[in-house]
Amino acid sequence: MIRFVDYAIGLFPQVTTKSAVKKAIKRGEFYHNDSRALSGAWVQPGDKIVLVDTEKYVPQAFPLEIPLVYEDEFIAVVNKPSGLIVSGNQHRTLVNCLVDQLGVSSELDAFKWGKPVHRLDYATSGLVVIAKTASAHDALGRMFSNRLVKKGYLAIVQGEVSSQFIDKPIEGKPAQSKLVFERSVPSLRNGMLSLVRLLPSTGRTHQLRIHCAHLGNPIVGDKIYGVEGEVMTHKGLFLFAQKLEFDHPVSGNKLTFSLEDPNKFHALLKQEERRWVSKNESNL
Repeated sequence: MIRFVDYAIGLFPQVTTKSAVKKAIKRGEFYHNDSRALSGAWVQPGDKIVLVDTEKYVPQAFPLEIPLVYEDEFIAVVNKPSGLIVSGNQHRTLVNCLVDQLGVSSELDAFKWGKPVHRLDYATSGLVVIAKTASAHDALGRMFSNRLVKKGYLAIVQGEVSSQFIDKPIEGKPAQSKLVFERSVPSLRNGMLSLVRLLPSTGRTHQLRIHCAHLGNPIVGDKIYGVEGEVMTHKGLFLFAQKLEFDHPVSGNKLTFSLEDPNKFHALLKQEERRWVSKNESNL
């Protein structure tokens, strides 16, 4: 057997040292078999250990309705709009929007408000997983780190492109994505625009945006990796986190979430094709 204070070191990402464990025990954040943990208590196989959230101040709610895709006692999945950061030192964040939109879990290690497990760029819209308990947050975090979460994105890129596997390191770290071509339309400004599905197998920052730019087909509306003078402004970034698949952190059941293609994607393709046809007909 081992004492609780020693057993708990590294058990959760928030407490990786003995000092951190002692402080968490003192603050009443650790529970051992449904009672507040004691440093000297013996830990035995099958014991239940949870780390609870003791943060006192709930973020101020921001009045923006976020589409809810799924919710239970442990997690939620939402559809983040573009132009909204996930979290940070601002009032207008996804976290603040969800404060009064998600129910608080009745579990012992419940968070006082939902906490995102991963992030989407400010300009990217789509599915985000929210943890409602500390244990769910920890389990899901490990799934994302170990590449056990399948992700699928929809994008419109500049130019013509073919289905392919992209293996290009980012900042010295491995990064792989699969691009699946859907269809192309002619465009007066870009020559062609292509609708593609993007399936990342790693999760580097801006991975899909960098990989598409590397091919010479930057994502439409990408002000960072697009070619200066060719970026469509005032339309937003045409990158959408459309699919997620992972095992539920508590039940272990496989969860699959998929959203319909956003209207603005197909509207842009129709508009560009219509403009191209109109221009060419007028030249006849």
